[in-house]
Amino acid sequence: SRKIIKRALELGINFFDTANYYSLGSSEEILGKALKDFAKREEVVIASKLYFPMHDGPNSKGLSRKSIMTEIDNTLRRLQTNYLDLYIIHRWDYNTPIEETMEALNDLVKFGKVRYIGASSMHSWQFVKANYIAEKNGWAKFVSMQNLYNLVYREEEREMIPLLKDQKIAMTPWSPLAQGRLTRDLDIVTERSKQESLSIGQEKYAVDADNEVIKRCHELAEKKGISRGQVAMAWVLSKDYVTSPLIGSTKVKYLEDAIEALNVTLTEEEISYLESPYVPHKIVGFK
Repeated sequence: SRKIIKRALELGINFFDTANYYSLGSSEEILGKALKDFAKREEVVIASKLYFPMHDGPNSKGLSRKSIMTEIDNTLRRLQTNYLDLYIIHRWDYNTPIEETMEALNDLVKFGKVRYIGASSMHSWQFVKANYIAEKNGWAKFVSMQNLYNLVYREEEREMIPLLKDQKIAMTPWSPLAQGRLTRDLDIVTERSKQESLSIGQEKYAVDADNEVIKRCHELAEKKGISRGQVAMAWVLSKDYVTSPLIGSTKVKYLEDAIEALNVTLTEEEISYLESPYVPHKIVGFK
């Protein structure tokens, strides 16, 4: 991780996203130590998230005031910083009034522990409701949305993306390579794909359409003499409503490959060729 983080900084990347739930805090600890060793705090933007359970027991998860006040202190300690640039609610908490959540997040901004707040994977009406309540009370509003978006999952184009464009809210999509599906041959099955594949639960017609998109992605990569990942990433970057896709590199070479996508320009015809097989999908990533 340290090699990847250091190389990211050398390449000009300054936005680092993690969460308390990733390896139950270890991700924050590793990132915090690396950034302290390799960068000046004021030069990087650090984001983390909360919602998922961090321990056993009734208060282990969620977005109650108790959870928020506890988890922010734990996150700051692990990251070795006295403030977060962006604090994101990882999912919607159906058991806590959103008024309680938004007021507690606003207090973190007032306390100076958090600069901005954001949200991740939820229904558009939930995002609007949260920001409406915040605006009504003069509280901090969500400035970003971290949602699932890639060539084989574009359901966010229906409501969320038009909302973000209208409200001028940043979009930082996760899984721009569809958990690697866009970079692998169709007959290759990995351990991760067995457990987390975005195609699980989809109808056969959707999977068939996905496979056609993947084939076209590979075909275009070969034609242009670049990697499959660069084609998939270049497509995400071609959308003016995308602020910054989240790159989950496990090796330095994957990071460097993703960076090269900044130098890839897809024509309108190529974008249309990649997009045309897409069909509606079942919603995944949240409930």
